[in-house]
Amino acid sequence: MPRKRKLLAQLSTLQSNSSFPPFDALETLNTTPDGDSSPKSSKYFAIEKRSSSQLEADFFNQPCISLAKSFLGQILVRKLPDGRELWGRIVETEAYLGGEDEASHSKGGKQTQRNAAMFMKPGTLYVYQIYGIYFCVNVSSQGEGAAVLLRSLEPLQGLDAMRELRSASRKGPPKLLKDWQLCNGPSKLCQAFGIDKAFDQRDLTQDAAIWMAPGHDPPGEQDVVATTRIGIGNRGEWAQKPLRFYLRGNKFVSVIDKKTEREMAAMGHFSCS
Repeated sequence: MPRKRKLLAQLSTLQSNSSFPPFDALETLNTTPDGDSSPKSSKYFAIEKRSSSQLEADFFNQPCISLAKSFLGQILVRKLPDGRELWGRIVETEAYLGGEDEASHSKGGKQTQRNAAMFMKPGTLYVYQIYGIYFCVNVSSQGEGAAVLLRSLEPLQGLDAMRELRSASRKGPPKLLKDWQLCNGPSKLCQAFGIDKAFDQRDLTQDAAIWMAPGHDPPGEQDVVATTRIGIGNRGEWAQKPLRFYLRGNKFVSVIDKKTEREMAAMGHFSCS
């Protein structure tokens, strides 16, 4: 019990110094039978909770591929109407380069009411619907019509709320989702974070309900796998370009490319497990 009281005191101190509203520390604790206490969610929770600053406009104002890589390790924060906050570490992204990119919604420089956010200032959310049911969220970057798709998150805080939101969006009998199943896909993360079309064209640097915070110890190039994008169909050479990026070894990534990882290991980028 002394260890638990110490952890609660540390969390209380962090909350009092943070720009975020208080969060019930007990919700994040899980006491084991032997009295040990540990974070209820990700191993990164205790570290990321200290990140109270917000990523500003300068961070988003970079080329699309660079931004897609820079997002890895950063924290997406969503404040629900009831005041609860959801935190997720970005572990997988895809870059869509604008007019030249045959897989992009803005290919050929075409601007419509639907994709208008892709042409807005860097840091603007572009939310679109697929199959008439699910949503995907992107962030605009430098470049006419360029944007980054957020593919997967590692849940850090508010996992119970994420499960509630996922369950409300699912058909059929309720199923208890494991942590890694909550946000391992673009539509799944939108469900878990309560992101829908109402978030389209919002500014991540100014919005009160959704923003990004800096992650702790951003990954190096050796930690990032670059491979082909998912589900873009027959787009010629663009279907083969390595414009999807994910954190190697992270179990929250939606699709692992073992072949590319072996090739990178053979080239000495990292050791193959």
